[in-house]
Amino acid sequence: MIKFFLMVNKQGQTRLSRYYEHVEINKRTMLEAEVIKNCLSRSKDECSFIEYKDFKLVYRQYAALFIVVGIDQTENEMAVYELIHNFVEVLDKYFSRVSELDVSFSVSEIYLL
Repeated sequence: MIKFFLMVNKQGQTRLSRYYEHVEINKRTMLEAEVIKNCLSRSKDECSFIEYKDFKLVYRQYAALFIVVGIDQTENEMAVYELIHNFVEVLDKYFSRVSELDVSFSVSEIYLL
């Protein structure tokens, strides 16, 4: 099961966060900071899956954006890795070339629906 979905830029600023389980606001901030630090500090040669606390992190980098998904231990990492790619392809098709500005715009549109 997916626990959360994050989009983060290279500076570590969260551009999108969506939680599928209740997490208190102050814990979200700490969790995001730790998750971002773990993902941004890894080299491109390292695997895109990280064991973190009681869940796994699956992440992918597209230009200046990192997309990070937190999943439980029973979820298939490769399926989530492919889900991230499909999500970016949809954004790319909709916006031509996905950028941070597009993400901010799409998030506001999604919340309006």
